[in-house]
Amino acid sequence: MEAAHKKEERKSVFSDYDYSNFYYGAGDDPVNLLGPFREWYQEAKPNGYYLYSEPLSSAPATHVQVRNGKTGAVHDLLNLASYNYLGISYREEVKQAAIEAVNKYGLGASGSPILSGTFDIHEELAREVASFKAKDAAILFPTGYSANVGFISSIMRSGDTIFCDQYSHASIVDGAILAKSKTVFFRHNNPLDLERKLGGVRGKKLVVVEGVYSMDGDVCVLPEIVDVAKRHGARVLIDEAHSTFLFGANGRGVAEHFGLDQEVDFHLGTFSKSLGGQGGFVCGGRDLIDYVNAFGRSRFFSCNLAPPLVAGLRAGLAIVEGEPELRAKLWSNVAYMRRRFAEEGIDIGKSTSQVMPVLVNNDAKVFAVAEKIQDRGLYLQPVTYPAVPKHKSRLRISVSAAHTEEDLEQAVRVIASVLREEGICR
Repeated sequence: MEAAHKKEERKSVFSDYDYSNFYYGAGDDPVNLLGPFREWYQEAKPNGYYLYSEPLSSAPATHVQVRNGKTGAVHDLLNLASYNYLGISYREEVKQAAIEAVNKYGLGASGSPILSGTFDIHEELAREVASFKAKDAAILFPTGYSANVGFISSIMRSGDTIFCDQYSHASIVDGAILAKSKTVFFRHNNPLDLERKLGGVRGKKLVVVEGVYSMDGDVCVLPEIVDVAKRHGARVLIDEAHSTFLFGANGRGVAEHFGLDQEVDFHLGTFSKSLGGQGGFVCGGRDLIDYVNAFGRSRFFSCNLAPPLVAGLRAGLAIVEGEPELRAKLWSNVAYMRRRFAEEGIDIGKSTSQVMPVLVNNDAKVFAVAEKIQDRGLYLQPVTYPAVPKHKSRLRISVSAAHTEEDLEQAVRVIASVLREEGICR
């Protein structure tokens, strides 16, 4: 009885803390940070954090082989965690393109883009992305993170002002930090608050928004944002990481969806979600791309994308352009999940996209909920602070075009049963 009480006591201590409590350490030695974190993490991992970084031993398809971090056992789970929204990464033509590129180019680029790391295949992908986005030119980055960091810091300077949505991705915030610009956050998806904060600001101004916000799954109110920005002489950057290749008549993104392709000044996207690969890109005028090529430090000083990966991305882009029915299937699956969650009384907030947060709003309970759900055959992770505000914890679902209706129904039933047991939904 006493041992069980002590275990419960330790668990409550674990749940009272998160990474933010270990950001600073006492004393003059940098390694003083390590001890308190280690002491907490040794309790935190077996009490829930083992759900993170569990290794997969299969492709990120609708079903995955996952090694449980607590037991070490490998399980076949229904995958609701992957950004592989169109099921492209494991398509045969994508894999074959990568294999052929390995035989031709070897494994990696072995150099930065500016020196020895640019291959003909990189230039071909950049041209194809620009054509797909109906822009003059495009530039490739090694990751979506580095695209935001490199692009924002390449065009903004000390004395300029960057206006970011309060739920901006870390890469946007870090790009602003590297630019040394003044950074102003406006309330999430709130053009009135943006207008208040833009008023009276002089000098160069950049407004940064996302097409789909990755933790809430809601779509940017782009028409209102663009209207406010233009009236105050600010340029607009849209990060379409979770919306490029999905939204719009041609899959170009939320800007196309709203008919604002020409009004948005800078278009940024990633290859790691809907194309199932890796990398980021920026599209725009030729003069803009040439400038970013010269001043985008996160690209300039990184190894270029591996040629086999680029070959796979080109094959994936061809699938997106040639099979619009994939997008139609995705949105059909999204509609099914939204309807079923509503019927089961499950709160997914304001999501209108393929990203659906199942709101738990209990930082201490979310890990137990996630563990139960995984034990019943679903692969998805809990999300807590600092990725979302405190007490806004959730399970984040990613719907794919490759999911069947049977897959989705299984997911809804498992989630609903666990949430009812935990008193989270009716």
